[in-house]
Amino acid sequence: MNRRHFIKLTSAVSVATLSSRISSAGSAGSLAMNTPDQAWALRNGQWIRLIAGNGNTFRSNDIVVTIRPNGNAAGIYVASPEGPLEAIRLSWKYNLKPAATFLGDHFERSYGDLAWKQQPDTAIQPWYILIHDAKQTACFGVKTGANSLCWWNLQKDRLELTLDTHSGGNGVLLGNRTLHAADVVTMQSRANENPFRADQRFCGIMCEKPKLPQQPVYGINDWYFAYGKNDFELIKQTTGSMAELVTNTKNKPFSVIDAGWAEYSPLLPGDGSWNEDFGRPNPKFRDMQLMGDTIKQLGMRPGLWMRPLCARHDEKASLLAHKIPGRTNPKMPVLDPTIPENLERIKQYFTVYKNWGFELVKHDFTTYDIAGRWGFSMKNGLTSPDWHFYDTSKTNAEIILQLYQTIRQAAGDGIYVIGCNTMSHLSAGLFDICRTGDDTSGKDWSRTLKMGVNTLAFRLPHHNRFYAVDGDCVGLTTQIPWEKNRQWLQLLAESGSPLFISAEPQAMGQAQKAAVKQAFAQASRPQPTGEPIDWQTNLQPSKWKLNGRIVDFQWT
Repeated sequence: MNRRHFIKLTSAVSVATLSSRISSAGSAGSLAMNTPDQAWALRNGQWIRLIAGNGNTFRSNDIVVTIRPNGNAAGIYVASPEGPLEAIRLSWKYNLKPAATFLGDHFERSYGDLAWKQQPDTAIQPWYILIHDAKQTACFGVKTGANSLCWWNLQKDRLELTLDTHSGGNGVLLGNRTLHAADVVTMQSRANENPFRADQRFCGIMCEKPKLPQQPVYGINDWYFAYGKNDFELIKQTTGSMAELVTNTKNKPFSVIDAGWAEYSPLLPGDGSWNEDFGRPNPKFRDMQLMGDTIKQLGMRPGLWMRPLCARHDEKASLLAHKIPGRTNPKMPVLDPTIPENLERIKQYFTVYKNWGFELVKHDFTTYDIAGRWGFSMKNGLTSPDWHFYDTSKTNAEIILQLYQTIRQAAGDGIYVIGCNTMSHLSAGLFDICRTGDDTSGKDWSRTLKMGVNTLAFRLPHHNRFYAVDGDCVGLTTQIPWEKNRQWLQLLAESGSPLFISAEPQAMGQAQKAAVKQAFAQASRPQPTGEPIDWQTNLQPSKWKLNGRIVDFQWT
């Protein structure tokens, strides 16, 4: 990587030329990122220009950024021994071809708004960006498991990468250690490789070692008809009736008990989404080992939902995270994930689940509980300013990774882990399955269309590259027209991704039972990943390639 490789582009160049100027030939025919044209550091709210030095370094006083090859990537290493560091920004100059379009990602779940765009703006593109013209696609990203939160910004005359190194709402205090902030990778599409296939292949470059389920995952979940009003008998009833529709006994489905089973907080009695203790059931369920055994006897595999960072209503203040915007409700205290005692509590939960015989755990809300924000509000960073965790020496990305690694290690190989409201790029390689979009619905079809179809289309390139992509449930209820849900069921069942059905008993007529039986059979076996044909022009693609044939859906 040599700064002499950098050449400013004209507006007439193609994406292929763009890629060749920002990157250069690496080993074994791969591409490697060239040294950036400029670099800055953010300290105490002020951007500081870093001066290029020898050996691919940029520095200003004690802040040093070093870029050096790391396999097929450009490793970004950062030192800041004398003060806090909020971010590093790198920039490559070029002029974007007017007809080019681009696609980015979300930090965590998507929110029905992923799309190919044409006009560069100030919006950030988390983790990676694809730039496409009529012939080729150039891909720029960071490898999964980065120790900083990374996003790209595309302007008409430059491409920028920001590596956020906040710890809580303050700059991280690295001391004398050097932070391996990220590994930057790039790729150019092959001849006749469409953007979807290029996206898939690039995801495989960003994540070299995904952790995937041994068999396709499918089953049922009670949330979208019970909405927390579940109990032992309801789970037993729905599991038994839906188990009658299963035909592949060599790969049995899961019955996932969603929010509403755990011990209630005395400050929030009956609230399923905030609980006192996720190692103890409430009186509606009584005995979770018996519940798990009952699910198995009925022909399914038991799974459950939990929220790791819930604190007890009378928790010691020393174990709690600071109150910040989005995290101020005194009835919902949040555990600080940098305190070892809190991580041990989460480990113990998984020991309990193993003893109960559960084989899948879906954990939720960790991004919101850490940041006080949903992903769609992270336009200027993860969280609000001027606060910190107990451990100020780790970046937010490192803190999140440590939490995820704790969950993965505690779950072991005997429990599938579904991450919901988790950081996508930090989940990859750790969680078997990832809920990649905001909630669908058992009440509002427009929400399922927005959150479900859009999520599946734009996150399917992650499938079996990062994790198994969970596009969320079919909320099969009397409130959603069957003609709409029938199509959503078909798309999920034939997409190759996990299928979960949340079926209200009253909505299960003969037509629904026949369709679910077929969907279970399809989802239980390996299939090619579905491909949205019109995703470059349609926010909710209606034309799909499924199992080698083109299917047209009538969403509206």
